[in-house]
Amino acid sequence: MPNSKKVLELFYDVVSPYSWLGFEVMCRYRNVWNVDLKLRPAFLGGIMQGSGNKPPGLVPNKFLYMTKDLGRLAQYFSVPLSSPSDPFEAMFEKGSLAAMRFVTAVEEKTDGDAKVEKVSRELWKRIWSKDQDITQPASLTEAGLKAGLSASEVEELLKLAQSKPIKDKLKNTTQEALEYGAFGFPLIVCHVDGKPEAFFGSDRFELLAHCIGEKWVGPQPNTPAAKM
Repeated sequence: MPNSKKVLELFYDVVSPYSWLGFEVMCRYRNVWNVDLKLRPAFLGGIMQGSGNKPPGLVPNKFLYMTKDLGRLAQYFSVPLSSPSDPFEAMFEKGSLAAMRFVTAVEEKTDGDAKVEKVSRELWKRIWSKDQDITQPASLTEAGLKAGLSASEVEELLKLAQSKPIKDKLKNTTQEALEYGAFGFPLIVCHVDGKPEAFFGSDRFELLAHCIGEKWVGPQPNTPAAKM
């Protein structure tokens, strides 16, 4: 039945390591569950400000826990997560506004989510695997080229990322997430019978599966003998 797929929206920001986990799991399950996955690049800084939330990195004990927790999660999810040498600088001083405007430009100019997925993954690899910059045009260019974009495409997208329509689109997507009740990322919104259900974080997949009538079989659904 071609119209029976449930729609899942994934709101994320590449500055968030937990978003990377949610992103990879949802991409793996896209063809396992009967869902239509919509990637929704947004700006985590706007979510924090708009919701009045405080990032875990600004609470000393949470920050210490997060750094240890990410190592465990990297193994469990099979995602090459590795904290930057200076996580505070990468996440809070440099941030991700330029990167997310670039991803939004990719979303605007390309059909489907294939290139958005690839560019987002390359940006996550830079900051959360290779300890590299994601703020400078040269950094965004390298990520775009590794994702399969041509040099001329990247040049056009870098210009587009600075335009008012793209800046407004990123703001609007971020506002949509806030209207769904977002206070952090990842935020997964499933639409069942016309009603949205929002799930925060990368540890609610069992509940999400229950909500949409699907089965959760672990973070790698295509691995034989997935343990329950």
